[in-house]
Amino acid sequence: MSIKLRKSLTALAIGGAASIAMLTATPTGAVADTAKAQGNTPACVVIWQKSGWVNKTGHARNECGVRMRYRIDWSYGPDGRCFTVNPGQTISSTVPKAPRKFNGASYC
Repeated sequence: MSIKLRKSLTALAIGGAASIAMLTATPTGAVADTAKAQGNTPACVVIWQKSGWVNKTGHARNECGVRMRYRIDWSYGPDGRCFTVNPGQTISSTVPKAPRKFNGASYC
């Protein structure tokens, strides 16, 4: 195998590995932070948060297949308001970033 071909194949392999690493990386910052807490709703309620410079927004999407009533749950202050959420519908609540902590979604 020639040196030129070997260098090309090596560059291709490194580029491919870098592309895979970028695709599997977890989003950070303002893109989306996956919530570790779930609140007291079932696991079929998908929750996540997005953080900006000043505010953060908690989201909860009903993937359960039944209508539910829940709210976004925050530490260190009031929670979001209660919503009746149909299957496939998403709710959100925005609060100042500090010192609030996103706890997920809770029944109300």
